[in-house]
Amino acid sequence: QVQLVESGGGLVQAGDSLRLSCAASGRTFSYYTMGWFRQAPGKEREFVAAISWTGTSTYYADSVKGRFTITRDNAKNTEFLQMRSLKPEDTAVYYCAADSPPYGSAYRGSSYDYWGQGTQVTVSS
Repeated sequence: QVQLVESGGGLVQAGDSLRLSCAASGRTFSYYTMGWFRQAPGKEREFVAAISWTGTSTYYADSVKGRFTITRDNAKNTEFLQMRSLKPEDTAVYYCAADSPPYGSAYRGSSYDYWGQGTQVTVSS
């Protein structure tokens, strides 16, 4: 079993930055693809970003490409989502997720086996 705990959400103004963290329990964190998804009120959950277990491959939704950066520290069982130039449309609950081998598509929520409880990000205009 893997437990994921997000932190770092909050209320910011448009143009500001935030860094989300996701701390994972379990010795096999290093082998998981890690992802971030978000869900805004009244909308479906959507993919934001993902990173391979080696950290060498990253994937981004078009809406965040160039503004968000996903990284991981396998020694600390933690992944991060650095968010810059935040926009009101980035407002959502952000969830981290882990996909154990065999890996599915990094873009699909159904690929992931474990989910955190979510952290709220609110961007005011």
